[in-house]
Amino acid sequence: MGNVIVSLLPLIIASALVPAQIILYILIIKSPQQNLLKASAFVGGKILVRLLQGLIFGLILSNSAAATAEESGGKSPIALVLLLVLGIFFLSNAYIKWSKEEDPDAPPPKWLARIDRLTPRKAFGLGFGLLLVGVKFWVFTLAAIAVIGEAELGQPDSAIVYLVFILLAESLLLLPILLSLIIPRQVNAILEQVSTWMNRNMRPITIGVSLFFGIFFFYKGASGLLNL
Repeated sequence: MGNVIVSLLPLIIASALVPAQIILYILIIKSPQQNLLKASAFVGGKILVRLLQGLIFGLILSNSAAATAEESGGKSPIALVLLLVLGIFFLSNAYIKWSKEEDPDAPPPKWLARIDRLTPRKAFGLGFGLLLVGVKFWVFTLAAIAVIGEAELGQPDSAIVYLVFILLAESLLLLPILLSLIIPRQVNAILEQVSTWMNRNMRPITIGVSLFFGIFFFYKGASGLLNL
C-alpha cells in the first residue's frame, strides 16, 4: 500500500499545486463573512466530486488497468496514456502562459468581485463545479484510479489508498481551515502574504509549475508506453 501512495505522489502534488485554485481558495477563506464555513464548503464540494468519480470509475478503470497490466508485464497502458495526456496538457498550458503577455493595467476578472458575496451553499457549488468541469482534475483523478487499480490491492485497501489520495490532494486547502481554528490571526497574516505574492507572480508560477510537471508526466507516460 505504501508503494502505491509513493507512486501517486506526483499526481497528488500536481493536483494540490494548481495555482488558480489556491488563489481562489485564499480569496474565499479571507472573505469577511463566514469565511471558514465557506472555505470548508468549497473543499467539501471538491471532495464530493472525487468521491463520486471513485465510485463511478473506480471499478471500471481498476479492472481494466489490472487486466491490461497483467497482459503488458505490470504496467497499465491506461495509466500511462493518462500520464501522457497530463504531460501534454501541462506543456500546452506553459506555452500559452509564456506566449501571452499579461497587461498589468487590465482590470481584475469580474468573478473576483463576487467572492465576498458567496454563500456557503454557492461556495460548495463552486468547488463542485471546479472539479466537475476542470479537465486536468479529471485526468489527475482517473490516472490515480488507474494506478491504484494496476496495483491490485483488493477493494478495501484500494478504497483506503484512494481516500488518502483525496485527502493529500486537498491538504493545502484543508490545513489552513484547521489552523484557522487554532491560530486564526497568524493564519490570516500568512494567507495575506501568500495571496499578495501569488497574485504578483502568478504568470511565472504557472509557467514553472506547468513546465516541470509537463516534462515529468510526459516523460513518464511516453517512456512507459515505449517500453511496453
